[in-house]
Amino acid sequence: MMRFVDILYSLPFIFFVIILMVIFHRNFLLLFVAIGAVEWLTMARIVRGQTLSLKRKEFIEAARAGGVRPAQIILRHILPNVLGPVIVYVTLTIPNVILAESFLSFLGMGVQEPLTSWGVLIGDGANQMEIAPWLLIFPATLMAITLFCFNFIGDGLRDALDPKDR
Repeated sequence: MMRFVDILYSLPFIFFVIILMVIFHRNFLLLFVAIGAVEWLTMARIVRGQTLSLKRKEFIEAARAGGVRPAQIILRHILPNVLGPVIVYVTLTIPNVILAESFLSFLGMGVQEPLTSWGVLIGDGANQMEIAPWLLIFPATLMAITLFCFNFIGDGLRDALDPKDR
């Protein structure tokens, strides 16, 4: 599976999304499928790394020596310990997804009328910048605030869910 992840990592993200949009005619849901198809790759690496490090811990060895079945080890020991880093990574990935969608919408490859997004609002504001600069300033500022908030939430969750701080 990790070789498949490496192959998908070799494809440029924007190129992949543009090809999908040209083939499937700018479908709104396809945009998020394409972003999800790329964003799960790093999550797979994080989960694999956490699982491999947990597999060698003493409590897993003790459970295995005690005769606990592998499915129970996964559900009782590995999954709860992997869940914290996954939640933190998801909250830190949300700004990347927002930026990717906004960039594609700014280029005209993302969300189309009558729907709107940060990228569409910023693109419209950039076209009217000389006449009405607030049409660019307000969406860009609010998008930056939103991205900072998600990063701060992710940092707070990382600190709260870190087992070494307990």
